[in-house]
Amino acid sequence: MPNPIQPKVTLVGAGPGDPDLLTVKAVKALAKANVVLYDALANDEILDYAPQEAIKIFVGKRIGNHAYTQDQINQLIVDNALTYGHVVRLKGGDPFIFGRGSEEIEFAESFGIPTFVIPGISSSIAVPAYQGISLTKRGTSESFWVITGTTSDRSLSNDIALASKSSATVVILMGMNKLSQIVTLFQNESKGETPVAIIQNGTTSDEKIGVGTIDTIQEVVVANKLSSPAIIVIGEVVKESNKLKGFFEEFVTSEIKL
Repeated sequence: MPNPIQPKVTLVGAGPGDPDLLTVKAVKALAKANVVLYDALANDEILDYAPQEAIKIFVGKRIGNHAYTQDQINQLIVDNALTYGHVVRLKGGDPFIFGRGSEEIEFAESFGIPTFVIPGISSSIAVPAYQGISLTKRGTSESFWVITGTTSDRSLSNDIALASKSSATVVILMGMNKLSQIVTLFQNESKGETPVAIIQNGTTSDEKIGVGTIDTIQEVVVANKLSSPAIIVIGEVVKESNKLKGFFEEFVTSEIKL
């Protein structure tokens, strides 16, 4: 008799946190899941779209706390697909933006398992947008960088030094533990007055934000008790946000008084 189990893996981007930003296609995929392997999502409400009887396995990672290694996650994907059928691998943001999604797809395909990818809205774009920050703007920023703050060997990405020399908007993910190093790189390029926004838990009800400049942002982080997960946005577009421009107007006024 033929095996009734039809293994399949769907890699799904869960978006930046607000469950309303999940795509329609992602909802449809979750509704047909036999197993969901999910990351440390910003909002667990997304799991409600999966059938109640679906197996749900947490495989998330936070700094210093990994439920599984990446190799173990890869094997879980394959084992569950071969045993139960349709596995939805649910990853925060977009699975191909610092999500190691390509590694998981390649591993599943090496076992002959059909794979599909459903993109998600990346936090690198959506989180600034929720604060009215346009990463590009005519006359202000012609491009933007999206960089990981921490590489696989836990060091600071060399690309940040290159980005600090550019006039582009710079968006740094997973960079809070490297903030002092990031600040130093921009100060070395005489960019101490460049606007900075740090947004923690973006697009969620727990969202917190701190706004300053390269020279002041570390004090802002302490004052606002900001921590990971957070996104760092560096560039002139920050002060042109309608939501944030009031801060910079007050900042300039206080500087003049001094």
